[in-house]
Amino acid sequence: MRGDTGVSVRSRCLEGRKVILAVSGGIAAVESVRLGRELRRHGASVFAMMTRGAEKVISSLALSWGSGSEVLTEWEPEMSQLGRFDGLLLAPATRNTIAKHVHGIIDSPVMMALSAAKGNGTPLMLVPSMHDDLFHDGVTEDLLVSLESTGSHVLVNQSTEGRRKQPDPRTIVSNFCNIINCHLPNRRRVAVTLGANRAPIDAIRSIQNTSTGRSGWHISEHLFRMGHEVICIVGDTSAHPSFQLPDVRTDPSPNGMLSLCTDLATSPNPPEAWIHSAAVLDFIPEGNHDGKKASGDEAWDLRLLPGPKHISELSPLVRGCTRVGFKLEVEESENALIDSAMTQITQYGLDAVVANLLSEVKAGRRPRCRLVRPNGDVSSLQDELEMCEAIEALIAEN
Repeated sequence: MRGDTGVSVRSRCLEGRKVILAVSGGIAAVESVRLGRELRRHGASVFAMMTRGAEKVISSLALSWGSGSEVLTEWEPEMSQLGRFDGLLLAPATRNTIAKHVHGIIDSPVMMALSAAKGNGTPLMLVPSMHDDLFHDGVTEDLLVSLESTGSHVLVNQSTEGRRKQPDPRTIVSNFCNIINCHLPNRRRVAVTLGANRAPIDAIRSIQNTSTGRSGWHISEHLFRMGHEVICIVGDTSAHPSFQLPDVRTDPSPNGMLSLCTDLATSPNPPEAWIHSAAVLDFIPEGNHDGKKASGDEAWDLRLLPGPKHISELSPLVRGCTRVGFKLEVEESENALIDSAMTQITQYGLDAVVANLLSEVKAGRRPRCRLVRPNGDVSSLQDELEMCEAIEALIAEN
């Protein structure tokens, strides 16, 4: 391969993993270049294959550039694709290709690879792409049910413009990562609180903490890619996730967020780990918030009362869970920041605290944060990826 085929690293969720990217002949095959590069951004070694139909939509040279590998389009004496791979992704999956796979027809290297992967237990994910009239045909439904009943995973997008279009590459690869990594040991059910709380002052005004929710989204996405089951409890955010996470519950009010957390903690299937990254309001306005304060008034005296301390309220409900708190200080030294984190650990029985200095966060300086443990160990984490990996490792070890 020649030319610029490098990609920027977004995570190491597929590092050391060999995956097959199989492309069949729908128009969504034009997205396969981006899909190949997205797989590589998460560390995968990509082996690309195309059907004859796919070659009519996109050239093998383009897919080769995107995947960073030679593309298999014809039969070869040594069918190297039948070696051990960690996963096979078929995107797009046309109905014709799905039907041939379900009924055992092997008329191309792609069909042989699908059959072999199914036979040796390699995780399979298929991404259907077709018009709604085909998708709603009862035959299609039977085919998809057959796929899922035999252990294959099917990722179906919502209908737009009368079509089941292929999801964007980030969504596809994130779900593919989850499918591959969910077989790793010690995968957990994890709750992540994120974003800011907001409380009303009157009918149109409110008070809230400053938080974009960006770090919480990054942590949630990373844990999902690493095969954990992630539940997001979300306040007010200006940042957005890069793909649609499967379980997002939203309430920006302090009591509303706490209620969501309490219900989850006392549910029949509670989380085994909690990441408390939300910026919870420490003080909330007193009194009745109906109506609107007249804008012509010269003064407005507000009284703020202590709000519910979520991490404290949840402590008796989540005993035995792995718990990570967050601590942000404004005008403190590094030593004072770490002392404050240790106090939080001791007070609430946390397994770690992610500690930040506001001046460093605003300036974008390194380290990005410190991870403080109960034994006094402090790890300086240089960027968002290191922070996510440290939190994931902590969850997996407990």
